[in-house]
Amino acid sequence: MLRTKEQLNMASQSSSSSSSGIGFAGALTIAFIVLKLTHVISWPWLWVLSPLWISALIAVGILIIIGLILLVAALIDGKQS
Repeated sequence: MLRTKEQLNMASQSSSSSSSGIGFAGALTIAFIVLKLTHVISWPWLWVLSPLWISALIAVGILIIIGLILLVAALIDGKQS
């Protein structure tokens, strides 16, 4: 099936998704850094940067849970065969 140039252009526009902005964790990190550098807060840098590493830990936790679910599903499927 041949597609016209217009159809290909529409397909590429509809299938591409882009995320704009820095997100909540990024904005919170920037706010904490500004507050730290202007001496409004006296937190250690570990906690100033905590929105970044907490977000990363949550993402890793979700990936581990998904991996465990897939592993259990594969083991159950293997025992049934």
